[in-house]
Order: sequence, then C-alpha cells, then structure tokens
Amino acid sequence: MDFCRVWTAVSLLAAMLLGACGDGGAPDAPRKVNEQRRAALEDTIADNPDDIARRVELARVAIKLGDGVGAEAAVRGALGAGAKEAALRPLLARAYAMQDEGNRALETLDGGPIIPEMVGEAAWVAGDVHLAGGDLDAAREAYDRAVHELPRNSALWVDVARFRDANADTLGASDAVDYAIELDKANSAALAFKANLVRTEEGLKASLAWYDDALAADPDNEDALIEQAATLGDLGHYRDMLTALRHAATIVPRDPRLFYLQAVLAARADNYQLARSLLQRTRGELDAQPSFMLLSAIVELELGGEAVAATWADRLLAEQPENFTARRILAAAEWADGDADAALAALLPLVQRPDADSWSLLLASRSAAELGRRIQSADYLGRAAALAPGEAVPFAADNDYGLLTMAADAAPLNPAYAIPAISADLSSGNGARAIARATRLRDANRGVADAHILLGDAALAGGRTDLAVQAYRAARDLDASERTTLRLANALFRAGDAAGSGAAILALQRSQPSSIAADRLSGHLAMDIEHWDQAIAHFERVRRRIGNRDAVLLRELARAWAAKGDDTRALPLIDRAYRLQPLNAGIMEFYADLLERRGKNQAAADLRDKAAQIGR
Repeated sequence: MDFCRVWTAVSLLAAMLLGACGDGGAPDAPRKVNEQRRAALEDTIADNPDDIARRVELARVAIKLGDGVGAEAAVRGALGAGAKEAALRPLLARAYAMQDEGNRALETLDGGPIIPEMVGEAAWVAGDVHLAGGDLDAAREAYDRAVHELPRNSALWVDVARFRDANADTLGASDAVDYAIELDKANSAALAFKANLVRTEEGLKASLAWYDDALAADPDNEDALIEQAATLGDLGHYRDMLTALRHAATIVPRDPRLFYLQAVLAARADNYQLARSLLQRTRGELDAQPSFMLLSAIVELELGGEAVAATWADRLLAEQPENFTARRILAAAEWADGDADAALAALLPLVQRPDADSWSLLLASRSAAELGRRIQSADYLGRAAALAPGEAVPFAADNDYGLLTMAADAAPLNPAYAIPAISADLSSGNGARAIARATRLRDANRGVADAHILLGDAALAGGRTDLAVQAYRAARDLDASERTTLRLANALFRAGDAAGSGAAILALQRSQPSSIAADRLSGHLAMDIEHWDQAIAHFERVRRRIGNRDAVLLRELARAWAAKGDDTRALPLIDRAYRLQPLNAGIMEFYADLLERRGKNQAAADLRDKAAQIGR
C-alpha cells in the first residue's frame, strides 16, 4: 500500500468526516436518499475494495440511517483498506456509541492520536457518550471543546441543546437549538427538538407546527414521528397518533417507544389485556423509565395482578419517593391483595399531609379499621368526608437545622444542600433567610424553571405572595405545564387577583387539553359564573378520564344539571357522590333537596336528619 496515497485520501476525507461523526442518528436528508446512496456505495466498493473514501462515506451514510453496526463495519473496512486510525478513530467511536457501547467508544477515543481535523468530532462523540451516561460535568467539558472546534455545525448545536435541556436549562437549550436552525433551516433533528421544547414552554398545540416542519424536512425522522404521535395522543387526536406511529413502525419496527405509546392508547380505551401485551413487547428496554413503571402498575392492577402491580409501584417509588400516584396504586394493590397493614403503610406519607385527598383518606380509614384501629379509622373517615383538604406543605425538613444551614452556607449554589436548608429556615420561622437562599439559586440559574419554582415556593411559604407571583410567572415563561401554571394560579388567587388566576387556568386548559387539573378547575370557574353548559363539558371530560370515583366532581356535575333544570340527570350523579361519601353533610343536603323536588319527602327528611346528626 502506498502510504502517500493513504494520507492524501485521509486529507481529502477530513471535510467529509467533520459532518459524519456527530449526527447522533438523525438524518440530514430523507431516508430513501440515504438508502439509495448506501446501495450505490456498496456496489462501488464491491468493484473497488480499496476505495477508502467510499468506505468512509458509507460509514457516514450508515450513521445517518441510525445503523451503528453498519457504520462500524464500514470503518473497519476502511481501516483494512489502509486508512489511518488517527483519522477514523472518532468515526469508529461514534459507531460504538450508537450501539450503546459508551465505554468502548471512550476507550477508542483514548486509544491513540487523532488528526487535528477530527479533534472536534472526537470531543463531540465524548460529549454524547457522557451525556447518555449521566456524567453532565464531563459532557459539558467535551461539548465546550467540540463547539470551539466546530462553532458552526448545526447538528452539534442540537446535541448541545439536548445537554442543556438535561441540565434543566430551558433557556440555554432554546438558544442552542435556535442557533442550530439558524445555521441549517432544513435540520430536521433541530426542528424536532425545538418542537419538544415548545411543547414544554408553550403547550401541546403550539408544538404541532414545529413537528410538521421537522417532518417536512425529513418525512422519515422517526424521533419526530414518535414525539408527534405522543403529542397527538395527549391532545386526544388518536387517529392521527396511530398514523404517525404506523409510519414510524415502517422505519424502526422494533423501537420500544412504539409499543409503549400503543399501550397507553389501549389503556385509555380500557383494553388492559392489549396494553399488557404491548408493554411486554418492549422487551425490558423501557423498564427503568418512570412512565413505563407507572403504566405497568396501572395495567396489572386493572387485570388483577396485585402483586405485580405492587412490584412496579415499589420500583417507581424507589426512584421517585414523592410520586403520590404510585403510592396510591401501591396502596390499592396491597389492599386488593388482602394486606391492610401494607396498604396503610403505603398511604401514611399521604394521609399525614394536611392536603391529603379523600380517596387516600378513605382507604386509610378502611385499612385502619381492618387492623382494629378504630380511633385512627374514624379520624381518617372524618377528614375524607369533609372534602376540604388543607394547604399543601411545599417543604419538609428532617435533619438538624444547624447541620443543614452550615452545609448550605458552604455551598450556596448546590441545590442538594440549599433546598433542605430552605426547608429548615421556613420550619424555624426564618422566611427571609429561606427566600434569600432561593434567590441566590435563581440568580445563578435564570434559564432553569425549577430555580424560579423554588423561589416561588419559598416566597409563598414565607408570606411573600407578590414575589411568588413574579417567580411563578418567570417559571411559566420557561415551562407552561401544570406544575408551573397551577402554582401561578394559586399565588394570583391568594394575592386577590381572581381574574388573573382564572385566566392562567384557562390558558393551561387551552394549551394542555389533556390536563385533568385544568379541566377540573375550569369547570369550577364556569360554575362560579353560572355557565352551566361549560361547567358540564369540563367536568364530563374529567369523568371520562377518571370514572365515577370522585365525589366532588359528581356533586358539581349534579349541581350544574340541576341548575339547568334537569333533575333526571342530576339525581344519579348525586346518588353516586353520596355512595362515595355517605358522611358528607353538603352532599346529603343537596341530595335531599333533589329528592324533595321529586316528591320523595320522607327520604329527603331522613337525609337531612342524618346530616344534622353528623354536624352535632
């Protein structure tokens, strides 16, 4: 082999390689074009096995097609034909990374010299590997090096945006992806990631146009198709969702996300047997994802697999101890399995809160009664019947105040130390100090929604409603989801701005039509201004999602129908509410009124007598 020819080929390939290593599997052109190019390259190489340039181009095309195995084979073929490892080491590392062999990719990068033209690519691959492995500090250093070498590479800026998003830096992620689009307006991966960010920042509907743009740039972008499908499902556009999933299935038929999203759709249709079958087809690849664990727990509970449901809920709680839905599922599974003690243990972190929901309190009451704890059972039952939960406690400190504050003072910008110290400050009545700590964190992380939420929570707990409203507004500008908008609505209401609070809720309902909380609160707003049809529409959407197990929802629906003069529809609803909460005086009084209007005076009198006895 003529080594002068080899090095000449390497120099000619450098420009090609600069775009090859970091595409991260996201194609720059429609898949069909790349598949046709791969076939042509394979034919050329078959005729001329020593053509290094064509082998390297083949590796590049394989990466665009998401084929890590094919990329590795092409790189090895080029090396076998005489190419220098120093030129191809980053490309080989990318191939390994695409096969989820991150350690092997890093070892390859560290295994020898890399030509100057490929230093940026090597740093880029290292950044992607570190990001996938959760080492954000190492990823930051690697991406900084990559951007220094390749400042105008659009695909690289998409990965920088992903890194910033993983750091909860919404503003930084948005800036990075906007720059990626500025550099290449046809970058489908950039447009799809922009859609994901818009979905968080502005809502589901606002993101659809960006997904359309991404798919116009590359109709076969499987990530865009799958994310679009998920968004359409959340909007209730199930036919369009299935269309997107079917298209994605022609490209990546074994992608576990396809089966998961179809399982979500099946569960929403109450077809839990189909949902279980679809979840099993993911082959364990999504088992570590919280959303997968939650859906698996729900499906197994509905199918009578209480022990399996409890296992999934336990696994999720190990990852997310504050996941109240998982805790309720665990309690329900344990109760259905006949273990009242375990059910009560699962519920204790919920029922000990002043804002405990009535469902949890009712199950806790039954569990306590089963265990012979009558006084405890009666207390839970009374709180459940009141249908009036207290205020949520945003912070809870468990450790020594002095130790917590000392640790936070030593590292004021470390959330792991600052947040417990804020809790301790609030618990000890030092609200001003708590707000000061939260302000420092916010000032250092203005592009992070969580930093603004933390300040808002501290301000609200510390009695600074005005500051809480400002902080929550800033958070909502970065993240328009329930967690920010409902906080803002609550703070506005506390500040005396009922109109602003209502506007925030209605904006959430418009941007996130699948939000149960938004529909529920919008229904209450409609009730307040006597827009009965609107209230019914909102409450019925919630009822279709959760069923007939919410006494307050059923009571409000009954009130709305009664206000419209339709007692025939109101009576079955208030009857269901009464059966759920037979000790709630307000439900009994309203039920009695309806019965009396239907001429059932004795039944009405009996209910009023019962309500009076409970009130004594």
